[in-house]
Amino acid sequence: MPDERLPYRLLTGTDDRAFCEKVSAAIADGYVLHGSPAITFDGERVVTAQAVVLPRVDR
Repeated sequence: MPDERLPYRLLTGTDDRAFCEKVSAAIADGYVLHGSPAITFDGERVVTAQAVVLPRVDR
């Protein structure tokens, strides 16, 4: 069965424990952080985005 994970993902969410758990789960699944997180304020809450990528395996 081929690997169905996307090579790139942009994780987004409110800057809270749930977002940290989402990023931690991606890391546990083999993804690595790609760049720095982006953080903004939407008028009500802090919203964070973090890109993650699967390491490239040259064949």
